[in-house]
Amino acid sequence: MGAAHMLMAAGRGEIDALWQSGGNFGHTLPEPDLVHQALAKIRLRVHQDIVVNQTMLVEPADIVVLLPARTRYEQRGGGTETSTERRVIYSPEIPGSRPGEAKDEWEIPVLVAQKLDPERARTAFPWRDTQDIRDEIDRVCPTYRGIGNLREKGDNFQYGGAHLLAERFLTPDGRGHFSAVNLPEEQVPEGQFFLTTRRGKQFNSIIHANLDPITGARRDEVLMAPEDATRLDLRHGDAIILRNQSGEFQGRVRIDRIKPGCLQAHWPEINVLIPAGRLDPSGVPDYNAMVELVAARCLAANAIAEPELPVTQTGSRGPT
Repeated sequence: MGAAHMLMAAGRGEIDALWQSGGNFGHTLPEPDLVHQALAKIRLRVHQDIVVNQTMLVEPADIVVLLPARTRYEQRGGGTETSTERRVIYSPEIPGSRPGEAKDEWEIPVLVAQKLDPERARTAFPWRDTQDIRDEIDRVCPTYRGIGNLREKGDNFQYGGAHLLAERFLTPDGRGHFSAVNLPEEQVPEGQFFLTTRRGKQFNSIIHANLDPITGARRDEVLMAPEDATRLDLRHGDAIILRNQSGEFQGRVRIDRIKPGCLQAHWPEINVLIPAGRLDPSGVPDYNAMVELVAARCLAANAIAEPELPVTQTGSRGPT
């Protein structure tokens, strides 16, 4: 069960306990308000991580336990990471002081297992440090064969070689089999835009800067085609509001190279407009949405003419 499915189940009251190692559901999944409501229904939540995040701070139905973990630079034996080019890279342990009660990430669930069933835990988890874990991976996982030899700073290898599946595919006949796939046709309703998400100066959902040094875009800027800006009488920097059934987002126009009829805005801030529960076959949310765009000056004029009209606040759920 993936993260989105788990939160949907929690929203239905079907999960009594959740142990989360890393991740920040309240920041990364669509419709944050629904995510927070689902998290609040879980009686016991255990959060294991190297930093505090907003998901941990959601009030529980009963209790929340925070388990501080060490980074891969602090844990005994160091750690590894796998890059997007399939390169497994070793990071040695860095000597120095350690956070008070923090444990190695792998060690925390092992300690719990030892409390629950000491005899079986000793057999299943005989590790003393991460080198023992890498040696076991080396024995049982052919793809990562060689990981046990990573011991010094800079040690690395590329699983599958420089060209993955260059000689044969992992099929019975060794050949690759390809087929054409018809892409779904997105029908944008009249007067709306197709909104998709983009990244800025960030690592996953952790934002490092309000200004993206590559594009020059700020976090609240919404990319729009020149044709659409002209049609709507909008200029660079104009305040706008994007809204749909999920919520509202207040931003500013950034005229840029983008297909007319489409908009782009930064993730995860734009999650307030991404409908929850719309998943691909693997369980990954569809981080796109149909939205209505309203110029802030138009909304202000309407508010003066019709003071009774309520305005949905940013991030809240709109009418259903």
